[in-house]
Amino acid sequence: MSELARSVGGDPKAGSWIRRELFPRVGAMLIRLIRAGLRLRVHGRERVEGYARDGQRYIHVFWHAHILMMVYSYVGPRLLFLISRHRDGALIADTVERFGFPSARGSSTRGGSAALREMLRAIRDGSDIGFTPDGPKGPARRVQHGAVAAARAAQVPIIPVAIGVDRLWRLKTWDRFIIPKPFSQALLAYGEPVNVGRGEDLSQAATRLENAMRELDEFAAMHAADPSVGKRI
Repeated sequence: MSELARSVGGDPKAGSWIRRELFPRVGAMLIRLIRAGLRLRVHGRERVEGYARDGQRYIHVFWHAHILMMVYSYVGPRLLFLISRHRDGALIADTVERFGFPSARGSSTRGGSAALREMLRAIRDGSDIGFTPDGPKGPARRVQHGAVAAARAAQVPIIPVAIGVDRLWRLKTWDRFIIPKPFSQALLAYGEPVNVGRGEDLSQAATRLENAMRELDEFAAMHAADPSVGKRI
């Protein structure tokens, strides 16, 4: 029995309600509060705005450490997001669903094949799909094969996204998770599309994507406090 259940008198139903309802509700509220105090700008968003306008499907990717504010990064009709089957993944899934994003449950180690099939069906049905390619447990900022495998199978581009924040807390977690401080400046940067050829080796494609994401991460961090880069949203 979990510590959460014990904390409410050992009632597992109450513990389950806290995990499935209270935590995601509070998490979504905190995300909205952080966003309200954030001076957020976007750079390079025109491409995904064009994809949304033209009906072009794409794969939306960002580092696991950046997930907190990424509910505000997506542009398009609908997004299906790959999230781990781990209990922590369930909390994330229940939280992002409060922002209108359903999830496919799986990872590179658990349920990955079934989740990938679900996401490819979603693309065929008109959805975009999202990954944290270094999740669910790392190594941090190392791209695993899920996103590039989906791009190769569906023949859709990958768009990397990064956030830079001028003042933040960095947690002592495996991914060095970031939380913007109140009234900080932030830049959401959208990279050039990464395309994966039908016969391309997945490891080579993952390396190309990883390099693109690291460069974009550096760009976003460098220009987070520069109001001349990007536009306010």
